[in-house]
Amino acid sequence: MWHRLPAGLLRAGQITLAVALLALLWRVAGGEDVLRSLISASPGWLTAAVAMLTLQTVLSAIRWKITAARLGIRLGTGEALREYYLAQAVNVSVPGGVVGDAARAVRSRGAAGLLAAGQAVLFERLAGQAGLFVVTAVTFAVTLARPGGVDWPAWLIAPVGIFVASGLSLPFLFCAATRIRGRMGQMLRGVRCAIAQSLLARPVIVPQIALSLATTLCNLAAFAFCAIAVGHGLSPVAVAAFVPLILLMMLVPVTISGWGLREGAAVVLFPLAGSTASGGLAASVAFGLMLIVASLPGSLAVLLGPRRGPVGP
Repeated sequence: MWHRLPAGLLRAGQITLAVALLALLWRVAGGEDVLRSLISASPGWLTAAVAMLTLQTVLSAIRWKITAARLGIRLGTGEALREYYLAQAVNVSVPGGVVGDAARAVRSRGAAGLLAAGQAVLFERLAGQAGLFVVTAVTFAVTLARPGGVDWPAWLIAPVGIFVASGLSLPFLFCAATRIRGRMGQMLRGVRCAIAQSLLARPVIVPQIALSLATTLCNLAAFAFCAIAVGHGLSPVAVAAFVPLILLMMLVPVTISGWGLREGAAVVLFPLAGSTASGGLAASVAFGLMLIVASLPGSLAVLLGPRRGPVGP
């Protein structure tokens, strides 16, 4: 249904929805308080947030380089970073945050082909999301077992529990699906082999785990720094428990780069961490703006060259 709509109309609808959600949250959360928090935001903490997002991009590019190399795609560190920045610049301006990654796969395919390039990009993104999921799952389990750091309301325990259980079951479901006969099973077994080779093989599993956890910590720190900048800092436990849930809303492809959805989650979750709805909105808006600032080098990548051209099939 959605793919049949004209691209311009779909984009206009997504922008309209984002603006409408932000306007609603602005009214519900107290826009005047939010504005005061943003105006008085600490430049030092905002700069620290941009630094964390920049480090996250560098580490992600290195992770992509390692993943791609295991699939037969050779990338220089500078080339990987330039392409990653370019993809990031596209992702912050479109829904879902994947269009830039698709273009990154096309540009980097080289002689290895589009399938290997697509797998390298997909697996690298999955590794990053896995780090975010692990932090969420561990924090959720620990804080439920040892109350005191985070007070989970009853209405939130079930959905977060379902999310964690679903994530934990996915690897087992995928392995079971690889036993399907026919072309589908053969394709899934090929994907399993590629994952094992690029993410789980002995030479790369430790760097992959370290990089995924490091990029996750960079993202969480960036959001935490934005919260401190607007005067609504959270405890480390609250950051680990709630910020991953806020950031995951950016993956829902109904607005531009998660705007509106991310802020809605922050408005709901910040009061649970001892802050306020206005603080959550201010922190999330600040994070979104710093994300745009951190992606600005991607715009310059268009002017830098030469870039890697697609070679091969």
